[in-house]
Amino acid sequence: MKSKPIIGITMGDPAGCGPEITVKALHAPELYERCSPLVVGDAKMIEDSIRILEETGYLKPGEISVRRVREVHEAVFEYGTIDVYHLELVDMERFEYGKLSAMCGEAAFQCVVKVIELALAGEVDATVTNALNKEAINLAGHHYSGHTEIYAEYTGTRKYAMMLAHENLRVVHVSTHVSLREACDRVKKERVLECIRLADEACRDLGIKTPKVGVAGLNPHSGEDGMFGREEIDEIAPAIKLAREEGIVVEGPVPPDTVFSKARGGWYDIVVVMYHDQGHIPLKVVGFVYKPEESKWGAVAGVNITLGLPIIRVSVDHGTAFGHAGQGVQNELSLVNSIDDALLMAVSRLKKQQE
Repeated sequence: MKSKPIIGITMGDPAGCGPEITVKALHAPELYERCSPLVVGDAKMIEDSIRILEETGYLKPGEISVRRVREVHEAVFEYGTIDVYHLELVDMERFEYGKLSAMCGEAAFQCVVKVIELALAGEVDATVTNALNKEAINLAGHHYSGHTEIYAEYTGTRKYAMMLAHENLRVVHVSTHVSLREACDRVKKERVLECIRLADEACRDLGIKTPKVGVAGLNPHSGEDGMFGREEIDEIAPAIKLAREEGIVVEGPVPPDTVFSKARGGWYDIVVVMYHDQGHIPLKVVGFVYKPEESKWGAVAGVNITLGLPIIRVSVDHGTAFGHAGQGVQNELSLVNSIDDALLMAVSRLKKQQE
């Protein structure tokens, strides 16, 4: 097995926080002891982030440099040098931090397409994505609601799901970017069973030998035996029964107002949730920590993993932060967490390939 898996990291929307937090994350020498990071993007943006971080005192002058490569094998993977798979994407004369633009949307999109291509070709062992702006990529003519849909199309994947994770709290979504009305309609036995299977597999990829899966109900009190809705009786419970018959350790439907506290307490390794906010809210309550006394975020942690793909994709669990881009003040913790989880999954898959 490779001693140091290669992790492909997209720069995200260049007008946002991606380039800056990438430099900050790769400023840790211990990271290079565990993996070989390769940034996919425009080298000019990484160089400009280094300049900003030197001016703010975060970096010493000359402490970090950029090596432009056109092929993965050209990278040196040494601390102090950030290897960038260079794509000529940004016209610096037209570029502005924090500004929504088709140029930056196109740049972010092309980085994602390239890192998928590298992963499918086996040139990188996992992919990590910085935030892109959905409006910007749509301005550039690419009509996707986010990374997940781009990955699904370019890998030919039909069955997939979003997983969010922070520390021991993990959730997998039955539906994500749809209206609440449509989300309720999407709670079907086949989809719930699919997500239970994906949740179980994801935990195993993260090194949990016998995962315990909790399944949240859709309605208050999980429907109270049909008083508040029948989705638990007609769709969710039958899916859980089928999953148990397959040998998966799974419980539910658990009332959604208690399932996350139970997961934090160790009852479950992962929770299958029924819609976007049911999973996002608890993850961001524990992962996003605002310091009112300092009027700033103390931590923006958590990761987003797309399950069901033939390649590994882990992403930061925050947006582009246009309002603070280019100022040297961004928090890199979510990206660090993303690289760590991508590395865990890459090692697991590489071991399986050799068994």
